[in-house]
Amino acid sequence: MSENYSKYSRDHEEHDMEHEMHMPNEMLVKTIQNCEAACEHTMHHVMMTPDFEMRKKQMALLHDCADICMLTARYIARQSPFSKHMANLCAFVCDNCGRECAKFRDMESQHCARVCMHCAKECREFAADRY
Repeated sequence: MSENYSKYSRDHEEHDMEHEMHMPNEMLVKTIQNCEAACEHTMHHVMMTPDFEMRKKQMALLHDCADICMLTARYIARQSPFSKHMANLCAFVCDNCGRECAKFRDMESQHCARVCMHCAKECREFAADRY
């Protein structure tokens, strides 16, 4: 992966850790934010590939996934009463994005697929928890 992504990810994580020290569900929020960052990074990678035109579905899902992750993390962080609904939607979008990314053999897409599937699993578990 690119050096810029690694630096961005480290900076993002350091800022998140300072900001979320006492936040409920901080690990879930971090997982969702990592998914957002992975999707953003993969979008930029895909734009530079020679087969970009054949990856429009992947690009659209990456964009949607990054957006829903950003919003879901915010809802959960502020303990919105709609956070479980957002987590369900986030899981659905992450599953779809992860499956699409898994179709491509490049390292960034494969990594993003794993991150998306993990995020989907965590969001589903959070949404299913009734207490």
